[in-house]
Amino acid sequence: MTRVAHAGVGGWGKNVVRVAGELADLAWIVDLDEGRRAEFAARYPAARTTADFAEPLADDSVEAIVIATPVPTHYALAKQALEAGKHVFVEKPPAMRAAEMEELVELARANGRVLMPGHLLLYHPGLRKVKELVDSGALGEVAVVYGNRQNLGVIRSNENALWSLGVHDLSVILWLLGEEPSEAVAHGVDRLQQGIEDVVFCFLRFPSGRVAHMHLSWLDPHKMRKMTVVGLEKMVVFDDMELERKVTVYEKAPWEPAQTYGEWRTRTGDIFSPKIPNDEPLRLELEHFFSLVEHGPGDHKEALDGLAVVRALDRLTESLRGG
Repeated sequence: MTRVAHAGVGGWGKNVVRVAGELADLAWIVDLDEGRRAEFAARYPAARTTADFAEPLADDSVEAIVIATPVPTHYALAKQALEAGKHVFVEKPPAMRAAEMEELVELARANGRVLMPGHLLLYHPGLRKVKELVDSGALGEVAVVYGNRQNLGVIRSNENALWSLGVHDLSVILWLLGEEPSEAVAHGVDRLQQGIEDVVFCFLRFPSGRVAHMHLSWLDPHKMRKMTVVGLEKMVVFDDMELERKVTVYEKAPWEPAQTYGEWRTRTGDIFSPKIPNDEPLRLELEHFFSLVEHGPGDHKEALDGLAVVRALDRLTESLRGG
């Protein structure tokens, strides 16, 4: 069993440490907050607690570090862990600049260590089904992908809606299409805090000619977590707010009857929802990480996929700033 240290037990981190503690030998818990350290020391009496990230890095028995701290700290902590020879799982995004992410990838390669960004949705059984439909050609040629990620809150002060919300949908879009965008345009507005966009609209065009759109907002009356893939034979919607029908396939498509000589019509067929396993995405994600730790990073695909996401975020940020 992998001996692991976990950094960050506030917010999402408390969920990550729960699963990491079930799948691995949890040796250290790191957090700056004394109250949280005391709380998790009581939950995991076999683990040592500290506010000093350097302590578990100096422990030769620790093989891997799991980082679930605030986003602006990810790059520095992941870099220290890789330089110390540890395998690293780091929540998304691992860095806020493409150059920093490139540095992390090179460190992981040079040291033969796993660098895995926490792109949770790639392990969601519902989106795995969507990926299967795309890859199998069941939807026909994919033309458009678009995501809606909106809610009223949580309003961040250290990252905007693009970096807080967009990283989720962007990772899925790049994964589904298997290519990086040739064009990335973003527009947003900062109504609550100057320089921190609450609402962002993104447009992506890919070398294949496919396009994608993301609507990201924490100023919205509806909570939406939806991804739509439009194929020329069928269409599919992943809706994470649905309790039962996470994935719905629509036999809807444009149609050009032979006798109409260029006139397009639409055809409509069945609507069905495939059965989706109820496995916890976070568990599947961390199981994959610990498997990589055991068997090796291979071609570093996870790190390179994370680099593609940060590169696209970087380009969208440049567009957002008027570049």
